[in-house]
Amino acid sequence: MSTILVVDDDVGPYREIESGLSSSDHRLLHASEQSAVLSIIAEAHVDLVLFGADPTNYDSLNLLREIRLLFPGVRTILMSDRGTPAAAIAALHGKVCDLLVKPFTVAELVAAIEGALGLCLIPEIEVISAQPHWVELRVPCDLNAVPLLQKLLVQLEADLPEETRDAVSYAFREMLNNAIEHGGNLNPASFVEVASIRLKRAIIFRIKDPGPGFDPGQLPHAAVSNPDYDPFRHVTIRNEKGLRAGGFGILLTNQLVDELVYNERRNELIFVKYLD
Repeated sequence: MSTILVVDDDVGPYREIESGLSSSDHRLLHASEQSAVLSIIAEAHVDLVLFGADPTNYDSLNLLREIRLLFPGVRTILMSDRGTPAAAIAALHGKVCDLLVKPFTVAELVAAIEGALGLCLIPEIEVISAQPHWVELRVPCDLNAVPLLQKLLVQLEADLPEETRDAVSYAFREMLNNAIEHGGNLNPASFVEVASIRLKRAIIFRIKDPGPGFDPGQLPHAAVSNPDYDPFRHVTIRNEKGLRAGGFGILLTNQLVDELVYNERRNELIFVKYLD
């Protein structure tokens, strides 16, 4: 049986979570005062904290850091009243396993809890800059980092039309996957540099991997290199090499964003999505 602590000054969310988890094998506790959280974690041997905090509140963010420092084995999930850049940045600083935006469904809650109590293989992402208009990170070359970062990216761009968010989110995921897998050789001791910059009329992403770069004419595992007469040749090549399913990243990214450019070594890229 796992012990879950719900931290929220309103008892309403706790009752909803309690009802949603009534059929599961979890022991549920509630803390309405943040000052009591650390002692409850220590005394009740808490496994997971569902943290319903105001992401703009300094004390809340500091408590998230304290939990991670004093109880490194305790997993955390941030629950936010709405999707905002502040929530995404708080999740990055707090190194949480997941971010749930209220109102969330029981299915979303259960999936987040199972993920956090299961593997929660979120690598140590270094936050270099965490302003809504300029987020800069050092990401270990571990594909487990990608899903959460993609999810947080959507919150950073919560004010944009869904079509724009989806396009940028997909492009970011594919380009980061490529950088981690091919540039970083899936070595978690190596890092990819990531930056997301929001301007008045554009979003700019920069991704730099630690690899030597690549020759654009030598990408048989990518759809962008397929001949017209065999549009899926790269699938066979990826299977032969034991690579993950995919290979459409560069091709589709070129269609989803407005500009995609590489440096000379081709281990660093910038893509731009215009907002007007």
